Amino acid sequence: MNLRDLRYLVAVAEERHFGRAAAACNVSQPTLSSQLKKLEAYLGLQLLERSNKSVVVTPLGEAVVARARQALEQADAILEIAAANRDPMAGPLTLGIIPTLGPYLLPWILAPIGRAFPALELVLREDLTDQLLDLLKAHELDAALVALPVEGAELAVLPLFDEPFWVVHPPEHPFAKRARISEQDLVREDLLLLAEGHCLRDQALSVCGQAPRGRAGRGKLHGLGNLQATSLETLRQMVAAGYGCTLVPALALHGRRSRRAPLDAKPIDAAKALRRIALVYRKTFPRSGSLQQLAELIRGKLPDVVRPLS
Repeated sequence: MNLRDLRYLVAVAEERHFGRAAAACNVSQPTLSSQLKKLEAYLGLQLLERSNKSVVVTPLGEAVVARARQALEQADAILEIAAANRDPMAGPLTLGIIPTLGPYLLPWILAPIGRAFPALELVLREDLTDQLLDLLKAHELDAALVALPVEGAELAVLPLFDEPFWVVHPPEHPFAKRARISEQDLVREDLLLLAEGHCLRDQALSVCGQAPRGRAGRGKLHGLGNLQATSLETLRQMVAAGYGCTLVPALALHGRRSRRAPLDAKPIDAAKALRRIALVYRKTFPRSGSLQQLAELIRGKLPDVVRPLS
């Protein structure tokens, strides 16, 4: 048994297809299949159920795959120790980021990261929080920029900053006469929200004192149907067109690269009207020191519309 065969097994478990797994491992399909049969013979276990159309990992195979991932991570950690001795911020780093943060935070930090860590090969993946955490736990991401809280005893958290929410409304809305908006004002307002699955939706409802799923009718377009928006830009444009109000994180509203529409914004007079952004990673990740350095750089490059955390 060797690490190469364990990588083949993990690839098949992830791809559920011999051809794709072979391509991912840069070997021929017959070679990969032959080595896995040898591994099964060595262990005396059937790890895979094979058919003409699919491959399924057996229950015992799933247990072996879990251990194989751990063994491979430890083997990679040995290589990382050697690399860290040369340059702790060198080599690839796969970073996930939620879509309500990526377009507004990345313009502030990518250039400074490139200047500070020229040997770092940053690979970015934008997705919803649940998907990013699944990828992180499956070792397909090294770390992720998400809003707290997150679940998972195997995860470590580096808090980065608190980002306030602002109320965005059309210029002719009654809110235009107010300097600040209270929580009670929001409870009475029918807000436009992102579709279910976006953590920002649940955070916005929490600001309004609502349960995560919200009440019926929230997000309704004044008799024109219900909005199932998947981006902040869609919400901003609907507000600009006069279809209601929404909550927008400070970076999306005030970011130097954000696109401005004809709308007004007001701060919210409520302590919980914010989200906490953190860098999340596996506790077993061997380059935690690199992530500490990355976190420090991000905290130092933020605009003044958010509050960095030490």
